[in-house]
Amino acid sequence: MDDFACPRCRTTKFQNPSLKMLVNVCGHGLCESCVELLFLKGSGSCPDCKIPLRRNNFRVQLFEDASVEKEVDIRRRVLRDFNKKEEDFANLREFNDYLEEVETIIYNLGNDLEVINTNKKIEQYKKDNRELIQKNKGRLGREEYELEEMLAFEKHINEARKQEILMEEIETKKKRIKRKEALIDELMFSNTDAKNILDTFAQQAKEEIQRPPPSKVSKFSSGIEFGRKSQSMFLPVPTDDGPTYQYTPIVVDLDGPQPPSDENIASGGFMNHIRTETAQENAGGFKTNIACLRALQESMMGLYHARKPVHRN
Repeated sequence: MDDFACPRCRTTKFQNPSLKMLVNVCGHGLCESCVELLFLKGSGSCPDCKIPLRRNNFRVQLFEDASVEKEVDIRRRVLRDFNKKEEDFANLREFNDYLEEVETIIYNLGNDLEVINTNKKIEQYKKDNRELIQKNKGRLGREEYELEEMLAFEKHINEARKQEILMEEIETKKKRIKRKEALIDELMFSNTDAKNILDTFAQQAKEEIQRPPPSKVSKFSSGIEFGRKSQSMFLPVPTDDGPTYQYTPIVVDLDGPQPPSDENIASGGFMNHIRTETAQENAGGFKTNIACLRALQESMMGLYHARKPVHRN
């Protein structure tokens, strides 16, 4: 960020430590002084790409790379309308297709590819899903809900811990005052030797320090354990994505005699003159019988082929 320089006035962070770089929808940066000068009337064109811009659309630049800044802005604008959640779809495949479509739109706008058609697609989507867009803007998704629940739980735990520490400090202070008063009363009214009284109270204080602290509270007042709610959330209902794939073996017509099977290659002596695979080849999954079987298939392929006679008129 210290190497930032305004492309128009060439002012750098080194020359002006309070330099503030601003960017617009095109992604090209300008310093705050140049923005005030060029966009005095509220609108103007970018000095780099000549795109018409509005002054109120400028914001503080976060990334040094203009392309990254542009993509972040485009992604923010697109996801403002393409805000569907996973629970809005019947199955995971449809949700993944939707995410792929969103990424394609962002890529096209970020790289100036089919900009007109992409903008038309966005406008059509906004018209077709106006009610759902407004509904999702005011609704928390499942991830946001879990995050809010987790933050609320952590806040509750922290508050309970602070309250527990405060109560322990108050209780310790009360015990210290009570012990001090008891010691004074014992020294004033007891006939026992003062040294023995001091030793007795010191021993009692040491035993209280060594006493194990009470067990921490792990349940709410209702009896529900901490963290139990987030752990007991139901999984989404599985949906039928279609019939299960059935494997069909491939039938190869060699047009010749059937080669020996993989089990009969070694017993039939076909591998007597074939090099054994090396350790590196074996680690990669290669076996010598694969090459032998392939050679046998090629040698027998087409032996039964008969040329059809050609009838000439």
